[in-house]
Amino acid sequence: MRTIKRLLLVVLLLAVLLASAIGYYVVRPLTFPVLPLEFSLNQGSSLKTAARQMQQAGALPNDWMFVWLARMLGKSAQIQAGNYELETAVTMLELLAIVTEGQAAQSKFSIIEGWTFNQFRAAMNTNPAIRHDSASLSEVEVMRHIGATEAHAEGQFFPDTYYFVKGSSDFALLNRAYKAMQMHLQKSWQERTSDLPLKSAYEALILASIVEKETGRASDRVMIAAVFINRLRKGMLLQTDPTVIYGLGDNFDGNLRKRDLLADTSYNTYTRAGLPPTPIALPGLASIQAALHPAVTDALYFVARGNGSSQFSNSLNEHNKAVNRYQK
Repeated sequence: MRTIKRLLLVVLLLAVLLASAIGYYVVRPLTFPVLPLEFSLNQGSSLKTAARQMQQAGALPNDWMFVWLARMLGKSAQIQAGNYELETAVTMLELLAIVTEGQAAQSKFSIIEGWTFNQFRAAMNTNPAIRHDSASLSEVEVMRHIGATEAHAEGQFFPDTYYFVKGSSDFALLNRAYKAMQMHLQKSWQERTSDLPLKSAYEALILASIVEKETGRASDRVMIAAVFINRLRKGMLLQTDPTVIYGLGDNFDGNLRKRDLLADTSYNTYTRAGLPPTPIALPGLASIQAALHPAVTDALYFVARGNGSSQFSNSLNEHNKAVNRYQK
């Protein structure tokens, strides 16, 4: 009987010592070979595989203790894939929380207001943090893949800064930017000023893209939108250079000539009435709001003053004087 008691006491003592040792290693700051320390957990990795990946990266002294800790706390199925960056030393318990809560290091990508879709796509295709799954697809194929109903991609992606886990597919970014544009556009369309000469939210998007390209100073945005709205109401030609430039495509060399203004294309608003067939850029929310809430004015013309702002005129005579003053 005494032997059994002694044996149980020894076992209990060993268990306490083992638990103490494990507890010590669990709450003790881990030693890393370098800081910040980066490591990746692959999609679909099991708990053991993830622990091995962390050990190989230098984040763990061994993998078995991490596996034991995750199982003991019921988190063995909660490991999240991603790219992680540890800027300071952490304990094993803290490391477990980081990889189960998905506190992965995030990359960011900014879509700039006024970019064309081609500019957006080129920037995305050269970003090393993004997986380029759409690079070989046509514009139509890209739109179909993200479930868009529109065939033309121009104007359909919302300018903003998007955060993502390094290695994410470009389709995920395209989908987020497309849905963001749809959300902002539809909400703005529902709240639009009444009696606008616009038949649909898509026409509003087209006008917003023109406003985006024409605006040099933010305070002028609603006035520029008003000029185009007034022209549409009167059936006047919009006569806006950015649409002509967009229609020229790769043939535009940076110098817009008189012959370009006279050459008829579907985007030449000097030769064709109404809006062009598609947007000409990716407009920001301010331009969408301006297109749907233009200033109340009789202005029909504007000309750049040379300092980023514009001079607005109600008549052609006033406009010609402004042109002579600021452009000649």
